[in-house]
Amino acid sequence: QVHLVESGGGLVQPGGSLRLSCAASGSIFSPNAMGWYRQAPGKGRELVAVITRGGNINYADSVLGRFTISRDNSKDTVYLQMNSLKPEDAAVYYCNAERQALPKYTTWGQGTQVTVSS
Repeated sequence: QVHLVESGGGLVQPGGSLRLSCAASGSIFSPNAMGWYRQAPGKGRELVAVITRGGNINYADSVLGRFTISRDNSKDTVYLQMNSLKPEDAAVYYCNAERQALPKYTTWGQGTQVTVSS
């Protein structure tokens, strides 16, 4: 029943920036953790960054120092600011939301394409 709406993907040159957003709706039970995963052609889906309601954050080593995740708990919205983008960052980026307390759920967005090319 929880629906995730993603936006912000697109085409950017190497060294450029993009800002992704994802809003959770359709439930009065807020997710504990929201984050971003990505999947490139021929690759598995990998964690990019995740943030909890309390502000605990984890980043993949490959994006540390370049990407910043943030969250607006009042809106159940998560953001991913991506700077200094590299061609290897190109992938479909998926938003994820999880709740550990009852009622438990895990929800994925449809994905948004990020292309990094000159």
